[in-house]
Amino acid sequence: MQASDTELMLKGYGLTTAEFFYRMPDYRNVLNSFVWQDYDLAPDHPRLFRFIEFWQAEIEGPLHSVRFTHRKMISPGEWRNVVGEFHLH
Repeated sequence: MQASDTELMLKGYGLTTAEFFYRMPDYRNVLNSFVWQDYDLAPDHPRLFRFIEFWQAEIEGPLHSVRFTHRKMISPGEWRNVVGEFHLH
C-alpha cells in the first residue's frame, strides 16, 4: 500500500519539480522540455536520480540539461495533534 502525500510529507519528503531539456532524436537542433513532479527526499533526491537513470536507459531523446527545485511543505515538527477545543459563547 502506498503512503499518502501527507504521510510522505510527515516523513520528511518534499515536492520536487524538475524540468528536463532534451534533444529530439531526429532533430538534434531542437530542444524540448518535460516537467516531472514527485515527493522526494532532499538533499540526495533518490527518486529524481532514479527517473534520470530511467530516461537515459529507455528514452531516445538525449538529455541536454535538468533544472529542479525542492519545496518542503510541512515537517514533523510543524504538525501536531490537537486533542481539545474551546467554545466561546
